[in-house]
Amino acid sequence: MRDRTRFPRAWLLAAAAFAAASTACATGRAQIQFPAAPKLSAANLFVQQCGTCHSLNPADPPRQGPLLAGVYGRKPGSVPGFHYSPGYAKANFVWDAEHLDTYLTDPKSVIADSIMLYRQKNPDIRKAIIAFLKDQK
Repeated sequence: MRDRTRFPRAWLLAAAAFAAASTACATGRAQIQFPAAPKLSAANLFVQQCGTCHSLNPADPPRQGPLLAGVYGRKPGSVPGFHYSPGYAKANFVWDAEHLDTYLTDPKSVIADSIMLYRQKNPDIRKAIIAFLKDQK
C-alpha cells in the first residue's frame, strides 16, 4: 500500500505553484507579451462603426441609413430619394463638427424621432469619424 502522507503536501505544492502563476499573469508579468492592438485609421473606423448602415458611394444600393458622402455642410434630411423620419425636415442647421459630435453621441438629442441606434461615447472616435466625413465629398 502507498504511503498517503505525502499526498496532501504534493497537492499543496501544486496549488501554490498554480496560484503563483495566476498572480504573475494577473499582474502583467506573464512570460508571453502580447502586442498592442493597432490603432485604426479614420477610414477603418468609418467602415467598422458606420459602414453597415451608410455608404460613401452614390452608386451603392440604398442601405438602412442615407449616403454620407458630402454630409459635412449639408442640411439634415436632404439626400434625394431617402426616406427620413419627419424630424429631419424640421432641422434648421447644416451638419458641422459640433452637430455631428452631438448627434453621434446621442442622435435623439439632435433629432428627437431619429431611428439611428448608433451611439459613440468615445470622443476620440467621434472626432476621427467626423474628420473623415469632412473630407468625403
